[in-house]
Amino acid sequence: MSVLLAGIDGGQSSTVALIADDRGQILSRGTSGPADEVGADSNSTRLRDALREALADACRRAGLPVESDFAAIVAGVSGYEGRIYGAIPEMPAQRFRLMHDAPVAHAGALAGTPGVVVIAGTGSVVYGLNENGVVQTLGGWGFLFGDEGSAFSVARDALELVMAAEDDGDGSLHEEARAACDFFAMGSLRQVARAFYSGELTRARLAAFTPVAIRFARFRTIAERGADRLIALARRALAGMKEPKAALTGGLFADVDFYERVRRGILAGIPSAQVGRAKYDSAAGALLLAYREAGLPMPELER
Repeated sequence: MSVLLAGIDGGQSSTVALIADDRGQILSRGTSGPADEVGADSNSTRLRDALREALADACRRAGLPVESDFAAIVAGVSGYEGRIYGAIPEMPAQRFRLMHDAPVAHAGALAGTPGVVVIAGTGSVVYGLNENGVVQTLGGWGFLFGDEGSAFSVARDALELVMAAEDDGDGSLHEEARAACDFFAMGSLRQVARAFYSGELTRARLAAFTPVAIRFARFRTIAERGADRLIALARRALAGMKEPKAALTGGLFADVDFYERVRRGILAGIPSAQVGRAKYDSAAGALLLAYREAGLPMPELER
């Protein structure tokens, strides 16, 4: 049997695992629930379970035993900063490495080469790696302190706007407020707020409102403000690179207008930059880093 490797992207909304052989042939993709440990305590099994379940799902889809042995597994987890708060993940690998999700997104987006990745998913961050191996992380302060240009921040600010309008008796946002209540299947904005604070509505679910929200002009302005912040951070990360390259990845970039605003904004400040969509997704980036962890050259991944 050929050598097996795996890469896992543990996000705030879901977790994705990829299994491949030593030739770069992707054998399967598995999924599970969110893996981040925001708010987790020592009793939490959220991270451990998400990683194991995504890998087990990928094994089943590839026709492999769930306890197959891997030469290397790399997992990138949203918000991970070197400390595990809950149950320690134990993976069936000779070498297992856990890291923040930004490096794996970077590795996937730019296929392991220097440059900058701009991530706009449930959260947001700009992560750069220059030709000398110097790393720079900008943004990524989390849903409470920042994450401008993320789906959560757009949804949060949109809801804040309609909630304030309700307090002020401003009926100009009635249609937007109704859209929010319909999306969350709740009878009022107060129910939406209470559901979030009680944990009934997760951050990922709140962020999922953004594609609906940005159909409205007032909310589109919020998204554009976030895009402009990502542009400024990306320009700073690209400054001084000999061959500036930026890749844009994350669910919010599925919106063409948001993608084009960020792409053109970066080019307006750095005309020589190459700016485009990610080559691979974050799970594939984790997989590429697993090859490096196993001492193997990074291959061109084949599906």
